[in-house]
Amino acid sequence: MEKMPKPPEADESNAGPANGPDWRNEPPTLTGRFVSLREVQTTDAPVLVELLTAPDVSRYLSAPPETASDFQRYVAWAVSERQAGRYFAFSMVPHEAQQPVGMAYLRELEPHFATAEWGFAIGTRHWGSGYFMDAARQLIDFAFTTVGVHRLEARVAVQNGRCQNALQKVGAVKEAVLRRALFRAGEYLDQALWTIVDEDWEQAKLTWGLRVH
Repeated sequence: MEKMPKPPEADESNAGPANGPDWRNEPPTLTGRFVSLREVQTTDAPVLVELLTAPDVSRYLSAPPETASDFQRYVAWAVSERQAGRYFAFSMVPHEAQQPVGMAYLRELEPHFATAEWGFAIGTRHWGSGYFMDAARQLIDFAFTTVGVHRLEARVAVQNGRCQNALQKVGAVKEAVLRRALFRAGEYLDQALWTIVDEDWEQAKLTWGLRVH
């Protein structure tokens, strides 16, 4: 996850249709084999701020919340954006744990989520655990099946080989390199644009024999 949008001024013109999907009013919990994704909460602040500001995680993140109060403001904004049908922020919680080990977001790029952006951040202790693949499949299926996304995009720093490998494993396609698209630590970095479209996801589920709840 390389961008955590800061709360903008309210813009009612960007709101979705009045009769929005149920997830606007009733935030779902997505349950996989190893982890669940639930809406981010203010009580997650101590754990997730520490996770997001760790050097190996924050290296390619654009301005993550650095304090508990920053994170609490982010949560309040994320909830209001979810209610408006434009954004959803998840905490990733292993089944055997009470605290999150990472987070994810889904953001509208075109009206009514025709095109959306997604991203993840996971604590370094849990890299290689299988949590990403489990949670990513749940989030992607939520995007296409529940939200109605047609095209899902992710932007990843070219230097971030681990994240690019993970996106390839989940079925994303590398479409382009966006030159000098991410400003981080005083320099502009190139980003790779990875995409999944709804037909890709349907085929991936058939290939893997995947049943996503």
